Amino acid sequence: MQLPSVRQLEYFISAAQIGTFSGAAAENHIAQPSISEQIGNLEQSLEVSLFTRTSRGLQLTDAGKQLLPLAGEALRSIKDFAEWSRRLRSVEVGMVSFGTFSSAHLYLLTDLIREFRGLHPNVKVRITGLNSSEVADGVRSGQLEAGLVQLPVDDRELEVSPAIFSDQVIYISKDPLPNPTGVSIADMADRPLILAESSWSLRDPLRISLLERAQRAGIRLEPVIEVEFSTHAANLAAEGLGDTFASYHVVRSLVKERNLYWAPLDPPHYERYAFITKKGGAISPATAEFMRIAHRLMQRLTTISPLNDPSF
Repeated sequence: MQLPSVRQLEYFISAAQIGTFSGAAAENHIAQPSISEQIGNLEQSLEVSLFTRTSRGLQLTDAGKQLLPLAGEALRSIKDFAEWSRRLRSVEVGMVSFGTFSSAHLYLLTDLIREFRGLHPNVKVRITGLNSSEVADGVRSGQLEAGLVQLPVDDRELEVSPAIFSDQVIYISKDPLPNPTGVSIADMADRPLILAESSWSLRDPLRISLLERAQRAGIRLEPVIEVEFSTHAANLAAEGLGDTFASYHVVRSLVKERNLYWAPLDPPHYERYAFITKKGGAISPATAEFMRIAHRLMQRLTTISPLNDPSF
């Protein structure tokens, strides 16, 4: 049996309510033969008669009386579905499923979520991720629609945007630094180091970069303490337990509050961040809007650095 079309159901309801094909045709702005043909096709596909044709108009048969409420319910469901689809496309409902690195909440996520929810209060927001590698895995598997990650990242099955933000890495100590204009790998070799990202050490881009620098210089960097978060490492440095390094925006407030000494790395090291999505996949309008706002906020942060921050 062929399923009825939306148009056939609409014509059937019009004819049943008005009682004539001519009246139903006028209501739907079509010729009477067209509406008669469509209802005839509906009767043929259902293999039942829906109307008894009389000189006084149309009378519903038993089958027609049973179909009338079902047809009305079906059309309401289709209209509800169309409205749901429209609202979803216009970012009125749905969910943002997004991944970020663990420190993003320190300088981005609060403003980002507040602005997004202010614009789209009916859209739910789900943020996850402890490390860029974990976010990449989540996008690859389809658990996340998109993410903001630190480069480089394993880009298998991923689309990686151009870098949208760079953050300078600074060296942090409780003690005055012998060279406040820049700390080299050689300077670090004799210092007790506290390193973050203990769970992801072999996949952390910053640690990998510094270890490569040390290898080229013939130096070994051996941390005395390893923890998960850069802010924890900076707090331990403030207690005099060792020195650490972190992205400027991550530890900016903490360095000022704890009166820590700092210097850029020599040569400078910048952490670059980009959006990732699944290659060949699609993202919802809600997530696309979330990314647009995130991009704008990250661009605003780019204008602030440790070298032009008067309060730092």
